[in-house]
Amino acid sequence: MSRYKSDFLRVLDERGFIHQVSDPDGLDALAHKGRITGYVGYDATATSIHIGNLISVTMLYWLQETGHQAISLMGGGTSMVGDPSFRDSQRGMLTPEQIQTNIDGIQRVFGNILRYEGPNAAIMVNNADWLLKLNYVEFLRDVGRHFSVNRMLSFDSVKLRLDREQSLSFLEFNYMIMQGYDFTELNRRFGTVLQMGGSDQWGNIINGVDLSHRMGGPQLYALTTPLLTKSSGEKMGKSASGAVWLNGDLFSPYDFWQYWRNTEDADVGRFLKIFTRLPLDEIARLAALGGAEINEAKKILATETTAIVHGREAATQAEATARTTFEQGALADTLPTVLVPKAELASGVGILSLIVKAGLAASNGEARRHVAGGAVRLNDQPVSDERLSVDTAALSDGVAKLSLGKKRHVLLKADD
Repeated sequence: MSRYKSDFLRVLDERGFIHQVSDPDGLDALAHKGRITGYVGYDATATSIHIGNLISVTMLYWLQETGHQAISLMGGGTSMVGDPSFRDSQRGMLTPEQIQTNIDGIQRVFGNILRYEGPNAAIMVNNADWLLKLNYVEFLRDVGRHFSVNRMLSFDSVKLRLDREQSLSFLEFNYMIMQGYDFTELNRRFGTVLQMGGSDQWGNIINGVDLSHRMGGPQLYALTTPLLTKSSGEKMGKSASGAVWLNGDLFSPYDFWQYWRNTEDADVGRFLKIFTRLPLDEIARLAALGGAEINEAKKILATETTAIVHGREAATQAEATARTTFEQGALADTLPTVLVPKAELASGVGILSLIVKAGLAASNGEARRHVAGGAVRLNDQPVSDERLSVDTAALSDGVAKLSLGKKRHVLLKADD
């Protein structure tokens, strides 16, 4: 049973969202007493956010669903600086036009998940609205004086960079101050009291909490989620073709469905809790399935997450396509089949070896050229990494499709 009284924190706790909270009892009491306003910030470094951001977007969903005010903050101003957290080098500079194009793409994702119209509508704001209007000298005097350089240097996100003797520009160093100021500005404009984010953002978020205190403002709160990893220890967010984007024009709904369908058995229950809206008792039933039955739980996970991000119609179509391709054997009668020992798949088989084994190349060198040329696809996802290791997670009910170009396809089947 959850320790929390408020619906919001109880849902997050029961579903596994909470890693750290700056004042758990204080935030819980406030959310239990009445309506609070919380936000998550997203820098516009690409035309879409990716699957690693989905956990924070889902927190905004639950904030709104439990009757509170959700704000999605677009980093139109901070994107001109770039977050240095846990990066080895400075991000490339983006033009205002590039940032706006990226924001336009990101907004489409949020429109599918949060309600921006009707009762308790979410709010989308852009920190460029205030950051680009700041007077530099006044900002240093009124805000900068409240930040301790010694303390900022102690944050893991900065310390790691400096310990490696990697340059940290003055521009990047200011990012932490700007993000902290965002929190106080959102409190002034909307009464925002909660900032949420990933565990890597803890230091930046706490800066905002402390800034409000030092400037004589109200008590603010920080909440972060755990680092999202698979049971294997691998960080989530990548597929054979690269990042798993949430915009359908960058990563199709079918590929998105397949990504979730290939979830490792040990992760099914945890991901159902975090990424779907299914009742917890239903999730417990699905997570308890074993053997071949766990595949049904994976399909439900895939369909529900795809429906949330891309809509129910796209999810149903993706599921139907997968069923036709892999389960009903629509391809089996027309495509050659290559058997791959399960023992080899268990430890992973190199993509180059599979291409040769499937007869799509005469040698590893030729296979490498095909990959470099963008001609190879695994389960209809482009393969860009010649070092890709293919294991059982890539198979749907024991089958995967390996393609070279548009006309050459081979089915890979696990062999006992």
